Amino acid sequence: MDRKFLILIVLFGGYFILSSFRQDPVRGELPFQAKEKLTYKIFYNWNFVWLSAGEVVFEVKDEGDVYHIEVSGKTYSSYEWFYKVRDKYHSYINKKTLLPTMYFREIQQGSYRHYEKIVFDHENNKATCYTGKTMSDATTTVLYNIENYYDMVSLMYLIRQTELSDFRKNKKLMLNLILDGQKYELSMKYLNDQKSLSVKESGKYRTINCSADVVSGKVFDENASMKLFIGDDLNRFPVMIESPLTVGTVKAILKSVEWNKYNQDSKLK
Repeated sequence: MDRKFLILIVLFGGYFILSSFRQDPVRGELPFQAKEKLTYKIFYNWNFVWLSAGEVVFEVKDEGDVYHIEVSGKTYSSYEWFYKVRDKYHSYINKKTLLPTMYFREIQQGSYRHYEKIVFDHENNKATCYTGKTMSDATTTVLYNIENYYDMVSLMYLIRQTELSDFRKNKKLMLNLILDGQKYELSMKYLNDQKSLSVKESGKYRTINCSADVVSGKVFDENASMKLFIGDDLNRFPVMIESPLTVGTVKAILKSVEWNKYNQDSKLK
């Protein structure tokens, strides 16, 4: 197993949650608030064996005109004999439009290092991307025509604004992402509703089930797809994500929620 196992949980937020409807400035109530904290537990699953690998935490911070979304991923100490991960992601999101203004990614996974920074200039419809092993050796790429493009983290918080009924009706949705100096157009499909989904160590939930494209060659194999199970309530956070590996699968489950804006009505027990 390679570094796919922990990149997964961050990718699901950026690539694959619900829709990329062409939205105007945000209308109505947001489904999240400052101090919201979501913790996901990462498992490697092979046949009937579940290996607890690590955790990823999403935190919303209020910083004036922007929300600062901080994402931290790390392996458990019991797993680090095999593979040690310390990842940090930061996305700064305009409160009025939910468009990203700045994004940072610093990856430490075993001996692997990666740095990414994106500066979004929506007024001039361009993004300046810095990518490399570290900040000091990063190369620069400028992308144009970036209307409705997002980084991996900001998509999650924009898309939670979308009504689930719209997703059910439209069946297939397009997603726009900037990653490592490139633009990607991906899709996501509505599969079905599930009245009671059992999630390991978490409980039972009422969910909307989906499948999503991935960026092959970056983290996933050609023709791979991801399964997502979205809690069917006003918070709209994923309760479980599954992704195939060459051997076994990686699963991310919702471990805990703090400072959620709405009751977690999708949780049955």
